[in-house]
Amino acid sequence: MLNKIIDHTILKADASKDDVLNVVAEAKKYEFYSVMVNPCWVSMVHQELADTEIKTATVIGFPLGATTITAKKAEMQTAINDGADELDIVWNIGKFKSKDVEYIKKELDILVNVAHENDKLIKVIIETALLTEDELKKASILVMNSGADFIKTSTGFATRGATIDDIKIIKEIVGDNIAIKASGGIHSAEFANELVRLGATRIGTSSSVKIVTQ
Repeated sequence: MLNKIIDHTILKADASKDDVLNVVAEAKKYEFYSVMVNPCWVSMVHQELADTEIKTATVIGFPLGATTITAKKAEMQTAINDGADELDIVWNIGKFKSKDVEYIKKELDILVNVAHENDKLIKVIIETALLTEDELKKASILVMNSGADFIKTSTGFATRGATIDDIKIIKEIVGDNIAIKASGGIHSAEFANELVRLGATRIGTSSSVKIVTQ
């Protein structure tokens, strides 16, 4: 069932408290895997989900990934303290595009350690829309070797979200060594199922209810 692998997502800038609570209610009704929110809502969502098995998830360094490692580390620790179970971090896309591999390795090492020392799951958002095919392959290797739990395609804030080709390329590189989360632009059950067939094991979408009721 798709619902069991969906991160039910609300990350828009103008999301109100009522909007977030509505997403929580939907997650409970349809038994989604997690509720994915911006960091300021983590504490509230964690409390609202306390009597369920639904995870509380949040984003770090979102959506550009251009904050410092120190800032991302602090943001992660705050989210963990507020009750986050899963942390979707945007890596430093500009540093990667600059071929600063040492910076990327350092960032991933520090942030993966923060997550795992606190028994939390970490996903690394590489923003596939901004990468060439060769860069996507190199990115997949870096994230796979970092010890992160998931490689994630997109923030949903770039020019496009996940594509069939993205998942094919990532899966070809990583095999079963790391899980894959497809996100961004996923609005139908047909597309979600195809991404899963190709190797995605988690789906991030704000169209969750539409997808599971089709």
